[in-house]
Amino acid sequence: MIGSVRGSVIDRSAKGDVLIETSSGVGYRVMVTARTLGSLVGLGDQQTFLHVHTHVREDALLLFGFPTREERITFELLISTHGVGPALALAILSAHTPSSLRIAVASEDGDALTLVPGVGKKTAARLLIELKSKFEGADLDLPAVLVTAAAAPGDTAEGDNRNDVRAALAELGYNAEEVRSVVRRLPTSGDTAMLLRQALVLLADGAR
Repeated sequence: MIGSVRGSVIDRSAKGDVLIETSSGVGYRVMVTARTLGSLVGLGDQQTFLHVHTHVREDALLLFGFPTREERITFELLISTHGVGPALALAILSAHTPSSLRIAVASEDGDALTLVPGVGKKTAARLLIELKSKFEGADLDLPAVLVTAAAAPGDTAEGDNRNDVRAALAELGYNAEEVRSVVRRLPTSGDTAMLLRQALVLLADGAR
């Protein structure tokens, strides 16, 4: 089983796969999310490291690559869910980070899941139920502020909620200007989980 791959990206396609050539000269064709594909700038310019899930079918052995351990684990949780295959799992992780997906599940935000192409309201409702227990038992190293916001929305004063959103976005890796810009567009009232979901949607729309 292949657990990771490091090398130079020498080819990529709009279908979402990249060809990574290792130092030994062996090239691995790896499927990635749209977010990861967009982050791979240029070909052969720099070394790329991906955590890999090896998916075995009767007719093929497929590799799926992720920039973080949390994303790989989330992918594996998704494909262990009834009705979710690798293609849909990649689509979900193209629309949501592991953190934002966990927030959506914990706060029972089915609308966030219907943002994913191919996920309707019935599928979203089922995924919320099935993923909730899977996330609770998962070995995911997510920022504590995100877990708190998802598990206990509305337990802080409204004046503190936008500060919590700022902290959560910073922990997700957004820069100061992105955080300032999106927080200015949020309503002045609402619980932390709701405001954070709105911020992530605005940031995702801005990246398209």
